Amino acid sequence: MGVRKDGIMISGHAGYAPAGSDIVCAGVTALTQGLVRSIEGLTDDRIETDIESGMTSIQYGDLSEKGKLLIDSFFIGICMIAEEFPDYVRII
Repeated sequence: MGVRKDGIMISGHAGYAPAGSDIVCAGVTALTQGLVRSIEGLTDDRIETDIESGMTSIQYGDLSEKGKLLIDSFFIGICMIAEEFPDYVRII
């Protein structure tokens, strides 16, 4: 996972378990999809997303306070997963 000032890039597969059974991948995916839907549904912020198998890109400019709070919440969840499964989730 790559983090920049104006966006987030998530790529690859966790490799914790076979596809369809990988709880690490499922957790990251759920948090990511929740972030996108929350920003779209709960704020007036504009984001651009590109979602494919094994890759998600979220681009944003100036975020509202709500948008920033949602991003912060997303990172808390991702960091918890990375702490629990450090061999499978890397934040750069």
